[in-house]
Amino acid sequence: MLKEFKEFIARGNVVDLAVGFIIGAAFGKIVTSLVNDIIMPPIGMILGRVDFVNLFLALRGSPATLDEAKAGNIPVIKYGLFINTLIEFLIVAFVIFLVVKAVNRLKRRPEDLPPTLKECDFCFSNIPVKATRCPECTSELKTA
Repeated sequence: MLKEFKEFIARGNVVDLAVGFIIGAAFGKIVTSLVNDIIMPPIGMILGRVDFVNLFLALRGSPATLDEAKAGNIPVIKYGLFINTLIEFLIVAFVIFLVVKAVNRLKRRPEDLPPTLKECDFCFSNIPVKATRCPECTSELKTA
């Protein structure tokens, strides 16, 4: 059982998944900082010095700030944090879209690969490019 577990861990897929997860978590922190520290302050300033983190709807009472609501144990709907999270998601989704698009562009398309089959001049069956005799009709083929 230990041997099987060792083989499972040694497979490239598990290691690739772990590396992807760690990089994804670090990337998430970068995007969170980008949204909270760089994107949201100018947007808040344009919208009249609004700090999205402090936007909330009190379900009981009328606290002036989110800190007052927390101190008074007042239930609140933090829609400002939701807006920040939504913007973070859109940025991550867009970046992933760009990465996938770039990777797809780098991959070779089947039409870009050299042909592996050719057509027999006599029986028109598909045969390997390097063949000198057709396996279907046994005709000798011209060498390229």
